[in-house]
Amino acid sequence: MDIDGNPANEGEISLELEPRPLGLMAGYFGDAEKNAEVTRDGVYHTGDVATMDEDGYITYVGRADDVFKASDYRISPFELESVAIEHQAVAEAAVVPSPDPLRLAVPKVFIVLRQGYSPSQELAKDIFTFLRANLAPYKRIRRLEFSDLPKTISGKIRRVELRASEAKRRAADDKGKWEFFEEDFPELRAA
Repeated sequence: MDIDGNPANEGEISLELEPRPLGLMAGYFGDAEKNAEVTRDGVYHTGDVATMDEDGYITYVGRADDVFKASDYRISPFELESVAIEHQAVAEAAVVPSPDPLRLAVPKVFIVLRQGYSPSQELAKDIFTFLRANLAPYKRIRRLEFSDLPKTISGKIRRVELRASEAKRRAADDKGKWEFFEEDFPELRAA
């Protein structure tokens, strides 16, 4: 559905509640406010964003609360992370929006390295080069940080924590020791 609640080929995956889909949960226990939020307008809002092509194939984009805009393009962290972990040095990756005065936000990737690799400027440049070769220009990751990832007890990455720390860091104009910006490598522009 689009933002106005109309059927669309891109947007949040939503299910009509009349008739109620078989197997759909009864609701959030003890949380009437959350129930009202996810079942508003007679529709169950999943919180997942997807696109559907002309043949009816659905492509998962990501969680609605994770998808962000950069230069007015919708960016899916899931897609960018999938490319980042294809680099031989990358064990895990998490992408969040990083505040930017020109573009509002740019994609930033937090990277956990595989055993045998160490954070360095050379490795950051190599990863940026790899990402540039494998992502469309408007999806380009423009900031990178070698870091551990905050996780829940069940092992899910706590993106909300990463987004908050990134916003705080940019507001303070504080660049970390193992943080690199694409513009740190002007030679990439010529490539």
